[in-house]
Amino acid sequence: MTVKNRLTATCAAAALVAACLAAGKASAADLVISNWAGYMAPDIAEQFKAATGLEIEVVNHATNEEVMGKLMASGGKGYDVVFVSSPFAEILNGQGLAAPIDKAAVPNLANLYLEATTLAYDPGNTFSVPYTWGTTGLCYRSDLVKDTPNSWLNLLQPADAIKGKTTMLATDRWLMAAGELAKGYSVNEKDPAKLEEVKNLLIEAKKTLLAYDDTTFYSKLVSGEASLVHAWDGWCNYGITENKDIKFIVPKEGSDLWIDTIVVLKSSEKQEAALKFINFILDAKNHAWAAQNILYKVPNKAAMESLDKALSEQYPTMAMAPADLVKYELLRDLGTAQKDYSRIVSEIKAAN
Repeated sequence: MTVKNRLTATCAAAALVAACLAAGKASAADLVISNWAGYMAPDIAEQFKAATGLEIEVVNHATNEEVMGKLMASGGKGYDVVFVSSPFAEILNGQGLAAPIDKAAVPNLANLYLEATTLAYDPGNTFSVPYTWGTTGLCYRSDLVKDTPNSWLNLLQPADAIKGKTTMLATDRWLMAAGELAKGYSVNEKDPAKLEEVKNLLIEAKKTLLAYDDTTFYSKLVSGEASLVHAWDGWCNYGITENKDIKFIVPKEGSDLWIDTIVVLKSSEKQEAALKFINFILDAKNHAWAAQNILYKVPNKAAMESLDKALSEQYPTMAMAPADLVKYELLRDLGTAQKDYSRIVSEIKAAN
């Protein structure tokens, strides 16, 4: 799960053009689905064929921007279903690339929590279906940090004892969000003066960091190389698996609400099959796989209620109620302001 910069409608580099052309090639499968690696059961194709008789081809994208570049360049052709984070689902809909969700064809939508059907970017799930959701906060070694970190400033202005032992997420939206929340601003802030304040705060914070790290921060906690890291809740759980002294907390200033979604492409000639796939995913047993195996909360009431209680006892973030989760601020499409975020993050990372 990553939220990165909005891409333009054309492929700017030859390598990307080649990738876009490759994406448009016909597949013998009934459906072509793009998702992050490891985000569905490894035998999903076999399960879906056994249930429906339909064959799927699953291709992987590493980031939202990778698949968005291909979709924008091809007008959505080459794929039937894509998994993208919610701001990118907004973009696809705004560009006319997302197909409407025929609710009559997806009866398992009834399994979703009420809160998952009233999300501000797509109330009523008209063009997207939420797959996983969560928040971002501080993941820390309770045996190495003297006091419980309860503020974003504990990360951005750390105590001397943990300077050089903290990491921050490098992705634009989450790096900026830590500074925005610390300043009391929106995670979707667009005001240039406020963004400049956030930039200055994050430049100062950089001087205290061990690293920017989106992928191995929990391993650094396990080894003791880091004491406090900026983390997605589900990824903190990977550290907890290896060390019971690792804890997660949402700072008092609040956090973001991130959502990864499923979108059917309007260009797909397999709309009926695509909706069958979504309905299959929303089956309680199938959707529970994500919670059990990738340790992310899923917005599926039936799936979450089917989980062994031991899971939420070991991973307290899994027990967060939807009503509490949706109190946090949704990451939204920034539109033209995304270029400001990208520029500012570049300046932060280049600063001495």
